[in-house]
Amino acid sequence: MSTLDDIRQTFFQECDDLLESLDDGLQNLSEALEAGEPQDSETVNAVFRAVHSIKGGAAAFGLETLVRFAHRFETALDDVRSNRLEMTTDVATVFLRAADQLADLVGAARENRPPASESVAQILSRLEALDMSRQRAAVTTTPDPEPDGDLAFAPMAMSFDFAVPSDPAGEVTYLIQFLAQDQLFANGSDPVHLFRELSDLGELHVSADKSKIEGIESLDASHCQLSWAIELTTAEPEAAIWEIFEFVDGLCQLSITLRESETEYDPIAVPGLFNLTEAAAETNAEPDPQDQPPPAPKTKQTEANAEGTGAKATVRVDLDHVDRMINVVGELVINQAVLTQGIKAANIPLTSALSSSLDEFMSLAREIQEGVMAIRAQSVKPLFQRMARIAREAGDLAGKAVRFDTEGEATEVDKTVIERLVSPLTHIIRNSVDHGIEPPEARKAAGKTEVGNLLLRAAHRSGRVIIEVVDDGAGINRPKVLEIAIKKGLVAHDAVLSNSDIDKLLFMPGFSTAPKVTDLSGRGVGMDVVRSSVQKLGGRIAITSEPGSGTTISISLPLTLAVLDGMVVDVSGHTMVVPIATIVETIRPKASDVHRMSGGRHVLSVRDRFIPIIDLGQVFGYRDQPSDLADLVYLLVENDHDKLWALAVDHIHDQRQVVIKGLENNYGQVRGVAAATILGDGKVALIIDPEEAALHSGTASDLTPFAEEI
Repeated sequence: MSTLDDIRQTFFQECDDLLESLDDGLQNLSEALEAGEPQDSETVNAVFRAVHSIKGGAAAFGLETLVRFAHRFETALDDVRSNRLEMTTDVATVFLRAADQLADLVGAARENRPPASESVAQILSRLEALDMSRQRAAVTTTPDPEPDGDLAFAPMAMSFDFAVPSDPAGEVTYLIQFLAQDQLFANGSDPVHLFRELSDLGELHVSADKSKIEGIESLDASHCQLSWAIELTTAEPEAAIWEIFEFVDGLCQLSITLRESETEYDPIAVPGLFNLTEAAAETNAEPDPQDQPPPAPKTKQTEANAEGTGAKATVRVDLDHVDRMINVVGELVINQAVLTQGIKAANIPLTSALSSSLDEFMSLAREIQEGVMAIRAQSVKPLFQRMARIAREAGDLAGKAVRFDTEGEATEVDKTVIERLVSPLTHIIRNSVDHGIEPPEARKAAGKTEVGNLLLRAAHRSGRVIIEVVDDGAGINRPKVLEIAIKKGLVAHDAVLSNSDIDKLLFMPGFSTAPKVTDLSGRGVGMDVVRSSVQKLGGRIAITSEPGSGTTISISLPLTLAVLDGMVVDVSGHTMVVPIATIVETIRPKASDVHRMSGGRHVLSVRDRFIPIIDLGQVFGYRDQPSDLADLVYLLVENDHDKLWALAVDHIHDQRQVVIKGLENNYGQVRGVAAATILGDGKVALIIDPEEAALHSGTASDLTPFAEEI
């Protein structure tokens, strides 16, 4: 990859951070509007700077479509910043959609594909409409003088700024001295783009100072020997000029001064730069406290901004490097297990020194593994921000007003899990808006607010990450779902299904409750894709719904796809692994603690509570006849909803870290099995999914597929 490609890639990585900052700021402004809080100038400035920085970088790479859109967007933001445009709910909505479009344009530029010109034009027209409404508001708020007989008069505007006289149009002239450092060009920037932006502010005259050029023979292509003297006549404040040069801050020497009205200035006759040392000294001088404006009132937004100012230093690392490091750590964990098992098999006496060294090796291997996984971990915040955009787009397409909220944005998950969650969450969000939330008229008739509520939340629970999508819509119409399933031949005409069974029909291929195909739904592929995508991640998905109140779709996923702590057990001579995070306790019961129920079922009595027994040997077809249950060891496992099962195993070997190896790519999905691992002796052991094994262990017919798959 060339140096320019590296710089371009760095620009797009910075765009991701800027877009996240932009989305955060707009969300804060929207929440402040809803709470009736005053507009926070710091948040508005942060939003403006994010868009401006993206525009400046895009100009350096000649991304004209992105530059034009960002320029129009920042113009509207500047109107809000300078109090020419009032920040209302409608304005915030337009800004959020503009931020979505800006992200689309960045993505298109990153992938070198043409942007969707129709959607760009649509958002641009909405931004221009804001400008037109601002101009109309400015006209209507300027009262015309009303004559009152012979005493009619018009107010006269007077200027008391004697220091710097200005012309009748309110324009002033700035003298700008600009000297680019070598690093500015190395980063892919070009002064020409800066001059173009300056020309948008007013009348511009630029002259190059060539006095430092010694001769053609001594020219160095990597060193800039030019400086520029610029004369800009504009009505914009000086801060607008500094913002244009913000993207090259630290890469140039810059001086901006006001031109005295009586001074005749010839831009060609300027021999060199002004004394930048004196200008810097004046800039850094202590301001008079009496001249400082009063501090802005504290709001939730300013407090949030203050918390984020102490950002930690970070370094960008190619994800492939992290993946290779994780693979090496996995091999280290396996070799550590091989070493431990080899010492035991050779009957080498564990002296205190050998035992201590082995324990230290195990501790170091665990510490390295945890450190690498921490590098790989990422908060779900960027994913949730992306889903907020999906919710807005779906609401626009469906003609519904949707309020999107999030909880647990700081929850960290393996980056691979996050990347593969985009598609299923997109389908769920779109379905919740299209099928779950009612139209405004129906909500009003049901006694609800016209704006539907959609909540996306994440949390760690029982060693897994739980992601839930909750809406306050009409809930699942189960009679209609069953009727459609019967018509499509998915279930028998006389089938008697529970509410849970009816809800599961939504995940069947080709099933849809939409009366016609639309841009949002109707093809019957959404929820089927969701289930298969979640299962490939070793996860589970469940639906709970209350008619008239709403629906909750829960996704339960492993925290990582690399390494886990497991309990190594023996089941009828086969070694299996049960995730430690799901185990509550281990029990070796007395014969009186095991009770037989009707239908051949058994339960285990634990502290006056009866817990269903799941014999893993029977579940996976390792034995036909049940063993004496009183002679087995039981692992009490708990699912995400605090439900307990007692897994019956023959023996417990030990507890260790194991490297997760997926089965989907090399073999296929096996019910009751989350993944596989390689043990210290080189054998493969299955990693159990306790909940799925328990849910599919009910009858003899349920056991047959397990035996066939294994």
